[in-house]
Amino acid sequence: MRQNTTRLLKQSTALVTRETTSPWPQRTPYICASCQASRQKNPPKPQRRTLTTTTRRHQEDPKPSTSPQSHYTFFPQTFPSGPPPSSPFTPDLRALRSEFLRQQAKAHPDLAPPAQKRAAEALSARINEAYKTLQDPLLRAQYLLREAGIDVEDESAKLEEGELLMEVMEAREAVEEVEGEEELVGLREENDERIGESVRVLEGAFERGELDKAAREAVRLRYWVNIGESIRGWEKGKGGGLNHH
Repeated sequence: MRQNTTRLLKQSTALVTRETTSPWPQRTPYICASCQASRQKNPPKPQRRTLTTTTRRHQEDPKPSTSPQSHYTFFPQTFPSGPPPSSPFTPDLRALRSEFLRQQAKAHPDLAPPAQKRAAEALSARINEAYKTLQDPLLRAQYLLREAGIDVEDESAKLEEGELLMEVMEAREAVEEVEGEEELVGLREENDERIGESVRVLEGAFERGELDKAAREAVRLRYWVNIGESIRGWEKGKGGGLNHH
């Protein structure tokens, strides 16, 4: 039995050897004359291997890249689901303030060891920046749009003509023509209504993911915020103190 098995194995090995070392020339596929001429005229280009962005990045730097931390991640209790549309555009400002104070207390540089003091100062500054941005509707809207890759300045250029510009100019002139502080009360109330309406539009736009609409409304809100600052900075004989963002 063992001899038969050995003989079969030797025969199989000899067969494979004869096939791989056959003295007969290999046949080449037939190619017509016109195809040969075409290939000579237009030889096929060698295929180039391209790398994906991820592969190229890892070849250049084996360490994984880390993106800057989002403002929303500093306040997980106020924004448990993250930024809009997962969370409302307008947060609970009291809850945000409370969480901000707790986070700053934990990250205060005076509590950090000397070797970690610089890192603690940087973290404290980031928490301050995040809070300042998220507690203000205009800064919050501009931040969300910037994170989405939308340049609000482009939208501002689109709205420099038309009904909005006329409305803004009239509001500015009304502030400049005020003769006494008592006249500012009505202007302030009217402008607060404009700001409130813009915030409501932004809430709906971010909730539905309508970023183009949100960008246009952010431009409108910026104008109304400027008018509000003009009213607060009013001085008799000088008109409003305009502050352009």
